[in-house]
Amino acid sequence: MTTDDDNRPTRRRVTLTGISSRAWEHPADRGALTALRELRGFDDVVKAFFGMWNERGFRLQFLASAMRVDHRQYPRVYQRFTEAATALDVAELPELYVSQAPIINGQAIGMDKPFIVITTAAVEKLDDDELRALLGHEIGHVRSGHAVYKTIMMILTRWAANLSWLPVGAIALRAILAAMFEWWRKAELSADRAGLLAGQDPAASTRLLMKLAGGGDLSQIDTAAFLEQAAEYESGGDLRDSIHKIGMTAWSSHPVPVARASELRKWIDGGEYGRILGGDYPRRDSDGDASVTEDIKAAADSYRESFSNSQDPLVGLLRKLGDGAADLAGSAARGARDWASGPGRRRGEDTPPPPPPPA
Repeated sequence: MTTDDDNRPTRRRVTLTGISSRAWEHPADRGALTALRELRGFDDVVKAFFGMWNERGFRLQFLASAMRVDHRQYPRVYQRFTEAATALDVAELPELYVSQAPIINGQAIGMDKPFIVITTAAVEKLDDDELRALLGHEIGHVRSGHAVYKTIMMILTRWAANLSWLPVGAIALRAILAAMFEWWRKAELSADRAGLLAGQDPAASTRLLMKLAGGGDLSQIDTAAFLEQAAEYESGGDLRDSIHKIGMTAWSSHPVPVARASELRKWIDGGEYGRILGGDYPRRDSDGDASVTEDIKAAADSYRESFSNSQDPLVGLLRKLGDGAADLAGSAARGARDWASGPGRRRGEDTPPPPPPPA
């Protein structure tokens, strides 16, 4: 049995030949991406313009101030990078840089030729399996084209900002921003799934999220307790906690780590992860056949299921209010039906029966 650089036994990873990014994309993320991909030509214009200016500047910034990873520089990181790419069947590796920062992080930047940046904290604090999951997460962003469409959404936001001096423009801007952040959060869940498929180690993906939440030392941390913490975050407290959670996440591009761990666990328990490892997944050569209607329907179904199953107190209250409104509407409909089928109606008469004679 072979071991990795952390002296842990290595496991044989399945190469997911020809896998499409649709395999790991969250339904809400995939619905938005499919619709955006139907905007023929617009993304090409954005790529050409921003690739000429912003992307070149970003790359030069990291080329000048970070370490470019290859077999000579950070060879351990480069080996994990190639392993993650092989598992996701990515033949052409994006450029990878390590940038000085004390916080575990990674990002995919660029449009025409995206590249990946991770921090020195990620290199120092993540073991090989966790690092492979992080690099797979960023490869997932690149393969899904998130950088391209995030830029498009930013352009649309700037257009809306031109109307912000009007009350209607300000409302429209906030609505667009809220929708954009909601999509970004779902895109992060998609990339978490890609990281899991790249590393094919659920425990390592969970540890990565634990380290994002509480630093690099897991000697005093318990995975089961962390998942219990995630369950308490989702269902505990009262309406005041629900309002606080909305304030915490509404304008954030990333879901909180405990929520990400919970969502990844649900994806595994739902069987999708196992089916993909077993070879049941969409292929890249069928991406052209993707249906906008079906993907948007899947996104709507995902939100509906999330609303139905949520243990959040505010969502529970909204469900009760919705059920009460439905009961009220049903009672009104039954009353109208009973009135319409009164004695005269039952006899087939066109007019109600005459009133009784006076006493």
